[in-house]
Amino acid sequence: MKPDDSKFSTVPVGRLGIIVHPSCKDLCDKIDQYIVNWRKERNHNHKSNVVFKDYEKDSFIIPSTCARFGTGEAKALISDSVRGADLYIIADVLNYSLEYTVCGHKNHMSPDDIYADVKRLIAAASGKPKSITVIMPFLYESRQHKRSSRESLDCAFALQELASMGVDNVLTFDAHDPRVQNAIPLKGFDNIMPTYQFIKALLRSTNDLEIDADHMMIISPDEGAMQRAMYFANVLEVNIGMFYKRRDYSVVIDGRNPIVAHEYLGESVEGKDVMIIDDMISSGESMLDVARELKRRNARRVFCISTFGMFTNGLDSFDKAYEEGLIYKVITTNCTYQTPELLERPWYVSCDVSKYIALLIDSLNHEASISALLDPHDRIKNRLAEYAVTHTIKEDNN
Repeated sequence: MKPDDSKFSTVPVGRLGIIVHPSCKDLCDKIDQYIVNWRKERNHNHKSNVVFKDYEKDSFIIPSTCARFGTGEAKALISDSVRGADLYIIADVLNYSLEYTVCGHKNHMSPDDIYADVKRLIAAASGKPKSITVIMPFLYESRQHKRSSRESLDCAFALQELASMGVDNVLTFDAHDPRVQNAIPLKGFDNIMPTYQFIKALLRSTNDLEIDADHMMIISPDEGAMQRAMYFANVLEVNIGMFYKRRDYSVVIDGRNPIVAHEYLGESVEGKDVMIIDDMISSGESMLDVARELKRRNARRVFCISTFGMFTNGLDSFDKAYEEGLIYKVITTNCTYQTPELLERPWYVSCDVSKYIALLIDSLNHEASISALLDPHDRIKNRLAEYAVTHTIKEDNN
């Protein structure tokens, strides 16, 4: 995806600055490089104008640190001026690989720790940026989005807290329930769906797909995933099936009612490739149960597609499922931390969203509309037409 230069003739909101939390350094290095290259190649008539000062740079990343004291307390330091900047703070709250020391003991950073660092970075900016956008690919505490009993509403409170600190916009991917944006109705909130990126990864990783209603189906693993599954099914012009979870409401384990069984609603999957679409793979237990049920119904190949691959119980269960033929491919984005072991698995395909985020940042810095970026229907159709001829797709240029 390369930006349409006709959309970038407007004056930038401010000098572009990106603050990168260590939790997503690798992703942000790619994002930064895309923007650097695009702006160097862009034929802009007003580049010499004073309002375009620092429009071209070797890097838009502003150096920053979140240092820890021996007690585990922390402080943020931004090492360059952010006055008048259009500032983007990017953090992956699910990156558990980071460590810090508390009184000589090693601690892994939790989502709470990383979210606290985001607030520290906002505070370190001291209200000087022209605007602040927080890009949090996995929205902090987004699974705690509604109150069922005497429960905290963590995600809504966190959004209000960010807004009170001066954040103008929040960008996130595939929010568990995007209605949580109602907590900050006067602030910007964009829920980005990586559907186009998923389809690119799928088409590049498998060269013998027959994409029609006779050979493929989209499967929603539960009622909560139906909307994203319906979009996939519509753009691919295939049918949809759904599982729903029967739970034992008399028992509570780890804060939730255990799943008794997965019941299927839909037409036969026999002999068809099936795509299970969900927002996240946590332990993977539900995803593999659904795959097992589909194979029991004689599905041909099972593709597991999810925005966030956390694999909280490790990879052994997926290795076993792959060896048994239950799953064929698992596709997740690089929005969250990926272990080296995961990237080496023969069943795993990484879906890169760095170019997409770079284009969003570049567009927002120019106050250009991102509506076309959020609706990838036409681009998907073009890729499907290309795949029908070549059984693969090339790197996109638009």
